[in-house]
Amino acid sequence: MSDDHTHVQEFFSARAADWDSRFPDDGPAYAAAVTELALPGGARVLDAGCGTGRALTPLRAAVGPSGVVLGADLTPAMLEAAVRAGRDRDGQLLLTDVAALPLRSQSLDAVFAAGLIAHLPQPDQNLRELARVVRKGGTLALFHPIGRAALAARQGRQLTPDDLRAESNLRPLLARSGWRMTSYVDEDARFLALAVREG
Repeated sequence: MSDDHTHVQEFFSARAADWDSRFPDDGPAYAAAVTELALPGGARVLDAGCGTGRALTPLRAAVGPSGVVLGADLTPAMLEAAVRAGRDRDGQLLLTDVAALPLRSQSLDAVFAAGLIAHLPQPDQNLRELARVVRKGGTLALFHPIGRAALAARQGRQLTPDDLRAESNLRPLLARSGWRMTSYVDEDARFLALAVREG
């Protein structure tokens, strides 16, 4: 396992048990972000870096009983927390690295990724892997339940020009990785960038 993976697993393993109780008010923001994906009934969607699975219930509601909802995460403790919360009833959980998904190419309609991009060791390559598993015209939502400035303040740091989530950095990063950004919102209450899978 790479050092990046070990660091991510250690970070989230130490926080998994109380993750949901630390952020109890995020549910409506997750549901609103899923709504903006505009998933049709029967769609196939992946929650990439699903953590405790907070997006799985709104994703299941969006795609209905005939849809497919997958949740992929690298950290066993986060998936265990998702099971304890009963969210495995809304989607199939996969213990896997989103940089090497065990999925067929173009097998999904959409990817939802909450808080993921900051933890990607090779963003270009990793976003390209997400593009690989999504059909042409499918969608990607990069989401965080608070905006960049609010998150930086919470973490006691300053925003820097090299922040991957800055629109000026994210738009070309997505373009290099097979995506075209279609909308970008960065406000205190949320961060949401939507993109479409290019040819």
